[in-house]
Amino acid sequence: GFWRTQAWGQPPLQAPAGAELWVWFQPTVTDVDKAWKELSNILSGIFCASLNFIDSTNTVTPTASFKPLGLANGTDQHLLRYAVLPREVVCTENLTPWKKLLPCGSKAGLAVLLKAERLFHSSYHSQAVHIRPVCRDASCLAVSWELRQTLTVVFDTFSSGQGKKDWSLFKMFSRTLTDACPLASQSKVYVDISPKNKEKELLEVTPPPASVHEAIVHGEKRTYAVYDLLSPSLFNTSRSLNVQLKWKRPQDSSELPTPVLHAQRYVSGYGLQTGEISTLIYNTHPYRAFPVILLETVPWYLRLYVHTLTIITKGKENKPSYIHYQPAQDRRRPHLLEMLIQLPANSVTKITIQFERALLKWTEYPPDPNHGFYVSSSVLSALVPSVIAMKDVDVEQSPLFTSLFPSSDGSSYFVRLYTEPLLVNLPTPDFSMPYNVICLTCTVVAVCYGSFYNLLTRTFHVEEPSRGGLAKRLANIIRKFRGVPPL
Repeated sequence: GFWRTQAWGQPPLQAPAGAELWVWFQPTVTDVDKAWKELSNILSGIFCASLNFIDSTNTVTPTASFKPLGLANGTDQHLLRYAVLPREVVCTENLTPWKKLLPCGSKAGLAVLLKAERLFHSSYHSQAVHIRPVCRDASCLAVSWELRQTLTVVFDTFSSGQGKKDWSLFKMFSRTLTDACPLASQSKVYVDISPKNKEKELLEVTPPPASVHEAIVHGEKRTYAVYDLLSPSLFNTSRSLNVQLKWKRPQDSSELPTPVLHAQRYVSGYGLQTGEISTLIYNTHPYRAFPVILLETVPWYLRLYVHTLTIITKGKENKPSYIHYQPAQDRRRPHLLEMLIQLPANSVTKITIQFERALLKWTEYPPDPNHGFYVSSSVLSALVPSVIAMKDVDVEQSPLFTSLFPSSDGSSYFVRLYTEPLLVNLPTPDFSMPYNVICLTCTVVAVCYGSFYNLLTRTFHVEEPSRGGLAKRLANIIRKFRGVPPL
């Protein structure tokens, strides 16, 4: 799970693990760092997130991977900041303030399904906030700020459903839809019913949808069953809507189709001195080549050897068309590497770079240093060509798909995806040794100091034994009558 906040930017189609924040500022360059710190602390307080841990050690200034959208026409990359907290995850305390930003909160509409114990029990979950300036009217005389909230959840219904692919809203969320948000101008549920076998449809959706929508998503034609919550006839038969999808015959666990562009990343090497970061980028398009922009952010304690950078495609060296590298400064800023790489058709491009592990101060280690240190995800941005012929989609007819899956033209669509974060071990001292030394030292000091203090300050007096007073004599007389030995 991860938390993501964007301002003046394009939402990703796939997101990283961790907390990410990238913002395009309008003030002067001298005020950017101050505004960046204030913004991260404000958002941290609003969403109860860990964005306050963003500082100069994990903040970079990209030159090609991000750009402002909406009405922002700025081109000065010095006003852009990008940071990632790969170790932070989303939890209930982040979801609660996020739901409060919705017009109806979690009381009505689709937000009723946002039950925390069901969402965080899923295989993958993410929540995001996107802010950008837009025109309020056609003449664009007034400007408004658009706030878009997205929540992505992946349920493994095949494993939880005992090998069946059937699912329903109640099985996934333990709740059903009761009504629409009164403040919403549009509230719909889309169910993907695109059959793999064109000759015979195997899907059955209940209740029957009132309409069917066709859209081009990631270069493929998809068919969706649409349930309009604002339709008065939807809740006439029952007060709740429980969308169910069933297969007419048992289905095997067939693999999902491979996307045109995907990537993976891993760390290789042995020992705790040197290592190598490898990134594999796949282009599965049968006949089209396209460029991709790669953004790498590596912490300062992993010292990169830039001269070892190699890019191999189909056994040959692949030279990048554009490369920008900003070296790290110890305890001040991370490494930044951006490259524009051409991906041939039906190919795998391997990017490797070697690094050396630095030895940190003992106060810079986290409470669990043996768990390892996280390296943020790589960012891939590309215009991916479509496998099938596409036509321009009217924004008014399909506002949902044009906002979530933007398309540049009829032949390509924009994709920004993230690789998995890395977990790297660093040379770690034995933190139990200082504890043992402190315990032993304190014990020796306490014993020695106590003994010397007693010898130097205590005075000894010899007291003569007293025969006792009248009370003692009376007690002895009584004890003698009882046959008890005297005192």
